[in-house]
Amino acid sequence: MQADPTILQMKYARIVKSFAEHAGISYEEALSKFYDSTTFELISNGVADMHCFSDEYITDELLIELGYKK
Repeated sequence: MQADPTILQMKYARIVKSFAEHAGISYEEALSKFYDSTTFELISNGVADMHCFSDEYITDELLIELGYKK
């Protein structure tokens, strides 16, 4: 299932902001890392309806994927 592109962009913005704050990095760095991540690829391709997961859950997955959290 694909989500509305506008809604996805708003979700991406919330995730990047949360990721930057939790990882202690700039928004620019967080944005770059997010768009290069497997998590972004899964969301944007509609795999397992990941866009339906909460922002907090996706942020946590991103932190784990990129090595900021164990």
